[in-house]
Amino acid sequence: MEAKIQKWGNSFGIRIPLSVIKDLSLRNGSIVDIDEEPDRLIISPRKRKSLDDLIDGITNNNIHSEIDFGKVEGNEIW
Repeated sequence: MEAKIQKWGNSFGIRIPLSVIKDLSLRNGSIVDIDEEPDRLIISPRKRKSLDDLIDGITNNNIHSEIDFGKVEGNEIW
């Protein structure tokens, strides 16, 4: 597939065809990773992490303690 690099403000951009956007389930604001290899750019959609992936990343070194918001005000159950 061929695309043209065009000036966009102080940067340059590449337009991605709608068929590719749909195939990769991208939308306006999607985050992509750009990797550079000799004579090659690789643009890959960044995968959203699932809740299980995020929970698996919790360790004893990065977990925070309980936060005390003070005395109960209102009809909270706890």
